[in-house]
Amino acid sequence: MKLNELKADAGSRPSRKRKGQGIATGNGKTAGRGHKGQKSRTGGKVARGFEGGQMPLIRRVPKRGFTPRKDNDFQVVNLGRLDVFDDGATVDAAALYEAGLVRSAVDRIKLLGNGELTKKLTVSVTAASAQAAAKIAAAGGTLNLPSVEA
Repeated sequence: MKLNELKADAGSRPSRKRKGQGIATGNGKTAGRGHKGQKSRTGGKVARGFEGGQMPLIRRVPKRGFTPRKDNDFQVVNLGRLDVFDDGATVDAAALYEAGLVRSAVDRIKLLGNGELTKKLTVSVTAASAQAAAKIAAAGGTLNLPSVEA
């Protein structure tokens, strides 16, 4: 048997209903579209969000705020969570990702000062709060931030 010799079983693929082929077919005249109205016409589609002439929901709901063009989203890591690293370790985006503290190693990371740091760490992140920087220095560690070019 060859692929071009395959045939579907008899009756498994009924022929499609040919609409508009006369009154006796049961789908003639209006071809299953009913009588008159927008949906019976050719090209009679209803636009997304159209509510029959009523003021659409998207226009009824008050608009507030705006979306800033600059994306300031950071992945946030609290200082207290860095205790999973060994004393003297270098903590960077890859290490944080491996430890499961951030969801991506390529997105920007900000270190916040919540919690206590008991180990001497070298931390390299995108940004850090002043409190976090002070606590790292107090623990004897160093904080490396990328230089900001104006």
